[in-house]
Amino acid sequence: MSRIGKNPVEVPQGVEVRIDGNTVVAKGKLGEVSATLSDDVILVREGNLIKVAPNGNSIRARKMWGTAKSILDNLVTGVNEGFVKKLVINGVGYRAQIKGKELVLNLGYSHDVHYPVPEGLTITCPDQTHIEISGADKQLVGRAASEIRAFRPPEPYKGKGVKYENEHILRKEGKKK
Repeated sequence: MSRIGKNPVEVPQGVEVRIDGNTVVAKGKLGEVSATLSDDVILVREGNLIKVAPNGNSIRARKMWGTAKSILDNLVTGVNEGFVKKLVINGVGYRAQIKGKELVLNLGYSHDVHYPVPEGLTITCPDQTHIEISGADKQLVGRAASEIRAFRPPEPYKGKGVKYENEHILRKEGKKK
């Protein structure tokens, strides 16, 4: 029995959830997000609770049970509260700024890195060394954060590069004489 899947998803006030077969559309104050779930799960709505159950007793159905519940929970949370990823830039001369619909990064290369802001996301730079990515779709927020981090991942000797705010970089000792 799935410990994650057996708990129902609570739909808060102000969030509208439509279930059409295995397609779920959640609409709230931060927008509208949809997802198509596997045929191996059954969705049942009871008032403001949505219960997920496996369709049969196969191994795949039991695997998809908890996955479908987590996806459904992320849809509801995303349109109600949203998701935020924060990045920190370390390094002399490394900085970020927003110009129109683009994030412009100076990361020590001979050229600036231009990253177009994806549709449905908001990217802000509170200062030159911090980037905040926010949106209703958890997968889209995480993908954008990982793409920005991949332009200059943190290196282990000086810690220079782009890292997540709560990420700990294992530092290595330099070369000895």
